Amino acid sequence: MVAVSQARSARVLLLSMSLVSAGSVFATSAKAQDVVEAASDEIVVTADRRNSFGADYVQAGTFRDARLIDTPLTVAIMTRSLLDAQQARSINDAVRNTAGVSQAQINTSIYSNLAVRGITLNNFTNVRWNGVLPVVNLIEQPIESKNRIEVLKGAAGLYYGFATPSGIVNLVTERPELTPLTRVELQGDINGSVGVHADVSRHFGTAGVRINAGTSILETGVRRTDGTRSFVTGAFDWKPADSVQILLDAEYIYKTITEPTEFSLTAVNGTITLPPLLSPRQNLGADWMQARGRETNLLARVNYDFAPGWRLAGAVGRSYLTRDRAYSSFGRYDPVTGNGTVTVAQTTGNDYTNIVYRGDLSGTIATGPIEHSVLVGMAFQTRDGNVPTAVRQNVVQNLYNPVVIPYQASPPRIIPNPTRTEDLGFYVFDRASLGDWLQATIGWRKTRYTDVSRTSSYEVKPDTLSYGVMVKPVRWVSVYANYIEGLEPGPIAQQIANNAGEILPAAVSRQKEAGVKIEPFAGLLLTGTYFHITRPSAYLNSANVFVQDGEAVYEGAEFSASGELGKDLSITASAMTLSARQQTGAASVVGKRIENAARFSGSVFAEYRLRAVPGLSLSAGMFWVGRRAVNALNQGYAPGYETYGLGLAYRFDLLGKRATLRAYGDNLTDRRYWASTGSSLLAQGLPRTVRMSLSLDL
Repeated sequence: MVAVSQARSARVLLLSMSLVSAGSVFATSAKAQDVVEAASDEIVVTADRRNSFGADYVQAGTFRDARLIDTPLTVAIMTRSLLDAQQARSINDAVRNTAGVSQAQINTSIYSNLAVRGITLNNFTNVRWNGVLPVVNLIEQPIESKNRIEVLKGAAGLYYGFATPSGIVNLVTERPELTPLTRVELQGDINGSVGVHADVSRHFGTAGVRINAGTSILETGVRRTDGTRSFVTGAFDWKPADSVQILLDAEYIYKTITEPTEFSLTAVNGTITLPPLLSPRQNLGADWMQARGRETNLLARVNYDFAPGWRLAGAVGRSYLTRDRAYSSFGRYDPVTGNGTVTVAQTTGNDYTNIVYRGDLSGTIATGPIEHSVLVGMAFQTRDGNVPTAVRQNVVQNLYNPVVIPYQASPPRIIPNPTRTEDLGFYVFDRASLGDWLQATIGWRKTRYTDVSRTSSYEVKPDTLSYGVMVKPVRWVSVYANYIEGLEPGPIAQQIANNAGEILPAAVSRQKEAGVKIEPFAGLLLTGTYFHITRPSAYLNSANVFVQDGEAVYEGAEFSASGELGKDLSITASAMTLSARQQTGAASVVGKRIENAARFSGSVFAEYRLRAVPGLSLSAGMFWVGRRAVNALNQGYAPGYETYGLGLAYRFDLLGKRATLRAYGDNLTDRRYWASTGSSLLAQGLPRTVRMSLSLDL
């Protein structure tokens, strides 16, 4: 990676300083308080509308607590109402409601491994907790304790430092409420899963506490797969003085589940023939091939309003995960006879620790007709990884007549190459508005990034720049354009690669985006976006080595609608067209489509509340993903697919208490499809599932 020159750095800094002094920053006089909050670490989801598929405010990044229509970025928000209507149990269940999101490489049994706009999320940096803490996303995060899930699409290097330009998935936890809440929920599905979830909130003067806890027995509908999970999430808010706010969050997650064996594809004469789509309930592995993980997330934030319009904010957080894993893939098979080999890679004690420290100063200044907000801050993030040596064994298996695979004990824990990365960043961000019709943004970040292990060590000090403009010809329409430089941590070679576990160099990506947002009436937001992303490309080459080589270009258009059409109909819909290709690099990949990047994807989901039957709601949805290349060489393609869902909710009184019965059927047609691919891996989608719950407010 080549850092920006010193001359350019000086120009960027001078430009930032001149804009601050000239007042070229975003703010609006009618929303001065919102602007102060937008530059802080405060999470104010209680100010947003409730019981809706749409949202008015965003909680992630530098535009936190700004109105969505005033945010010059592509942001998709999955509200609590939407998550409940679909009985979402994973991040994947939630974010499939926004176009361009797909599963990547593996199944989602243990965690949601995702790609956005064809770019795979980095599971150490791209999933955030309450807009700050980078959680280790190698275990499924509990959805029941989240108020909303946001997807801030594209590059976000200014505020979040090194993260792939796929976007930030922000998990916003439930906060204490002013009124007492005690809710118990029973959960289950037709596969045999059963669980219980409790949600308790209390307020004591200037302080409040909220606890979410749950435990479940898991069945996926796939043979020889089962598991358990449990979690406890706590939130504590306290205002010891009018000018001081303290927010504490803690979470413990445990999950163990069998990972169904997926397919490892091999080309014959340069072509990959995909295996037949057999019953999605089939599993070529054994029930002892489990992934077992424990994670603890801790986050503390303090906001101090030391003067009118000015705030100091600080945060510190830690995410720690340890897991054992028995990952398996079926390959080198004969499609006629079905004879092949299951390769099992077992590891014990995969440990990862993310730590973040963040502090910033924000405030508003008026210079003549221009009002501006300034955000100046520093962030320091570290990641320590201990990846044990995988012990591998090969077992004969048959695709059409699977045999029982004997148990293999877990191997001893040997750490050949512990790693540590550090990301220290200083950033300046200005937002300016001239009345209600024009706003401009500019930001600059200086970063020192190091990656040290026993086998390699490197340091880079890039400068990155972002700027944009937005025009509002009328109150309910905004048009924007921006340029953002992103920072990417080095990707890690997957288990099937000959250089498994190797961390590749960090890199810089560049994004251009233009869009329009329309709010034709209160409660409904329509968006249209064009984007162009250039980034260094990493892929599994023909020698089965994971390499970083050349540049890839992602260009496309996205459309969305979310909110309410009248009092009785809620809707969320999205669609994306994407051209993702390898622009430079090895001759074998130049011009090829990026793996797992569908040209077309989208979703539509609606809920209708029947006036004739008070308390009854009916819902329906469709989700589709287009054809995707299975590897960087485009030697095979996973066909596109559509799945359909139906649901209902009935709210009624039970023994004088408010109760809600919900049911949602997913993949109702029992469609057989390939849900995830990439790096010559292939995983089948889950069979038809109906999830149910009964909640009671005590």
